[in-house]
Amino acid sequence: MQNAVKVIGIGDNGAESLLPLYQQWVEESELLVGGERHLSFFPEYQGETLQVKGGLGTLVTKIAESGKKTVVLASGDPLFYGIGSYLSKKLPVEIYPGISSIQQAFARMGESWQDATFLSIHGRSMKGLAQKIDGRSKVCLLTDAENDPAAIARYLLSFGMTEYEAFVAENLGGTEERTRWMTLEEMADTECSPLNVVILKRRQVGPVWPLGIADGEFSQRKPDKGLITKREVRVLSLAALELKPDSTVWDIGTCTGSMAIEAARICREGEVYAIEKNEGDLANCQENMKKFRTDFTVVHGRAPVGLEEFADPNAVFIGGSGGEMKDLLHVCCTRLKPGGRIVLNAATIETLYEAMQAFAAEGFDTSVTLAQISRSKPILHMNRFEGLNPIYIITAKHKEEN
Repeated sequence: MQNAVKVIGIGDNGAESLLPLYQQWVEESELLVGGERHLSFFPEYQGETLQVKGGLGTLVTKIAESGKKTVVLASGDPLFYGIGSYLSKKLPVEIYPGISSIQQAFARMGESWQDATFLSIHGRSMKGLAQKIDGRSKVCLLTDAENDPAAIARYLLSFGMTEYEAFVAENLGGTEERTRWMTLEEMADTECSPLNVVILKRRQVGPVWPLGIADGEFSQRKPDKGLITKREVRVLSLAALELKPDSTVWDIGTCTGSMAIEAARICREGEVYAIEKNEGDLANCQENMKKFRTDFTVVHGRAPVGLEEFADPNAVFIGGSGGEMKDLLHVCCTRLKPGGRIVLNAATIETLYEAMQAFAAEGFDTSVTLAQISRSKPILHMNRFEGLNPIYIITAKHKEEN
């Protein structure tokens, strides 16, 4: 039976950051695994070395097949966005965390970190980062060479997040350690060491957008305003979708982007994909995304063409079908994940009938809510009610869920 692989956290000051017992384990091992920088900390090592690069699957195979007493070196805490969590699923391991760059950064900052939000964009896209950060009082970001402090600052400034100040900690624990506070404008023009941690602290109150953003807050097509899912119907439709924080959502016929924007703010850890056939509406959607600090995938196209590029959804909202109802619903029903919901807003009896027939053909159960909304409107010194267009809110789900 293979001996447990020892996964040891190490700091930027190399062997000095290890307990004497951990140093002894390194010396006694027969195979030392780590990044190029980690291995360079032990130039006198007598055993075999294996550099971490490329696919981790190949690395696991080599470790397992070696049969040697193995130590894996990882930065800081191997279980915090590190290699430790992956190895623990593949091999018998023992984890020995070191002091992480996160701990050191907050220590230099002189603040607690149990109340912070931790996000990694190391080797990942920044897509969706805006809604994950917006409104948080303290955010810690793990970066990489591409998503460096300057790129982060430019990204946040494009969403108007000027209420944040950044604490940048570089080369923590090493001889070239440096920490400093910067405004986002300053950070956007600053070159930092590749080894850095960025902590954002909110210094002022930013804009607050509760569920059910007022219709007038959205940029809309002019002079033909009104092509928007009205606030009351929007809230009812969002409830029918049963969104979760990590849901993947499609918004088909997004127009102003009102539904996609509200969904993105609910599904901070998920993904939102939107499609719109009208270029003018698409431009309004993109403008609204910036205003409401949401970053999701929006494309110009006429569904169902283009949906093949989207990840399979947990929830689908259809605000407009563009006359492709049967084909569109077939794609949506086929791609919908188990337990998911499709919500379609219909303004006419004909669309309601067509949708019900199409869902039945796909083996989906449906329920319909008729939303007849009236809003108060001043008239002289009094108020009267003015009705909005009635909307059929159709919710569809797999039959086997009943």
